[in-house]
Amino acid sequence: MTRGVLNWMFRDVEGFLREHGFTLNYTNGSHYYYIGSHGGQLRQVCVPFHGAKAIKPRTMRGIILQSGISRAERDG
Repeated sequence: MTRGVLNWMFRDVEGFLREHGFTLNYTNGSHYYYIGSHGGQLRQVCVPFHGAKAIKPRTMRGIILQSGISRAERDG
């Protein structure tokens, strides 16, 4: 994951969420829904899968907000 956070693909996001304790809950078409507890709250994160294409920056910001993972935890 050497690319910037706003240039990640589905597999990068999936691996990051799994590292932080999120698990796949269900899929609906090309959208994968992960659940996990972060900051004492149960959270659900929707991640779109569109092959090897990078996730758009605005969508990535939504994923970050849904997960509740802080910038300090994301950056290292």
